Amino acid sequence: MRLRSGVAIDLGTVNTLVYVAGRGIVIDEPTAIAISRETGEVVSVGQAADALTGKEPHGIDVVHPLRAGVIADLDATVAILQVFVRRARLSRRLARPVAIVCLPVEATVVEQRSVVAAVAALRPRCAVRLVEEPVAAAAGSGFELLAGSGAFVVDIGGGTTDIAVLAGGHLVRARSLRLGGDAMDDAVARAVKSEHGLLIGRNAARNLKMTLGLAAGELTEAETVGIDAAGRTPRSERVSARLVAAAIEPAVASITATVREMLSDMPPNLAEEVVRSKIRLSGGGALLPGLAYRIEADADIATTVVDDPLRCVIRGAAQILERGTARAGSTAG
Repeated sequence: MRLRSGVAIDLGTVNTLVYVAGRGIVIDEPTAIAISRETGEVVSVGQAADALTGKEPHGIDVVHPLRAGVIADLDATVAILQVFVRRARLSRRLARPVAIVCLPVEATVVEQRSVVAAVAALRPRCAVRLVEEPVAAAAGSGFELLAGSGAFVVDIGGGTTDIAVLAGGHLVRARSLRLGGDAMDDAVARAVKSEHGLLIGRNAARNLKMTLGLAAGELTEAETVGIDAAGRTPRSERVSARLVAAAIEPAVASITATVREMLSDMPPNLAEEVVRSKIRLSGGGALLPGLAYRIEADADIATTVVDDPLRCVIRGAAQILERGTARAGSTAG
């Protein structure tokens, strides 16, 4: 059956993207909500809420309800989705709209039920279908799911990294690591504090990570600004690429080791197709400087970053919605 109407949602630890059939991607904003401590009312959602993170506004709590790809605060998640769906102006005339929602491959039954409950709370009689993120990423990177060809996808998000071998739209082997860009950012922040006695925020750590990466480029250092841990005064510091690379190395090593493990356990009949189609990197972490080269060197297979990796999963989810190729993994209505 073709699904001609509805919505596709990439509910991410860092960003949430919403696609509406026939209109395209209508929401691409941080998964964040600001709530008044006094009244419990929603102050802002998305970009406006995320801009307050770490700034300790008086009387306001900024909540990021997903942690490591898991819904840690269901009420906050529902509130965020309600605002986003309202902004998306999903037609109320749809009697039973379909919602395609992407999840990590190792999401537990409890996590799946939480997502279904969050989305189903938005609209009565909404049919919620869950799709594994690597399946959506494969579709979004150009693989034809119905053709049955082999694919190897590494989707690196803020909270999780999904690594999967697929045959068409079916998972053959898959692993989900509860680490991603956020874990790397935290590691960079800790390293800068330890080395320079400087407290930096999430955005500063992320900028250092994305500027210097694995120290494979020409830049050997970059400037950042934070609070001196001893004097409690603002100051700037030059941070070396060596320090950043060392900080994120444990996460990168875990990803590359899992890639090698997955390749060693791959069915022989898929080997040629995977080699020809290359290892494809998606998600925000795919943009980490030097990562594609590192995986290619360790795996000895050509590795490429897909076009617009930040939107790869939602593009694939949109294709699944439009073509009606989603598995009925979970449904609520």
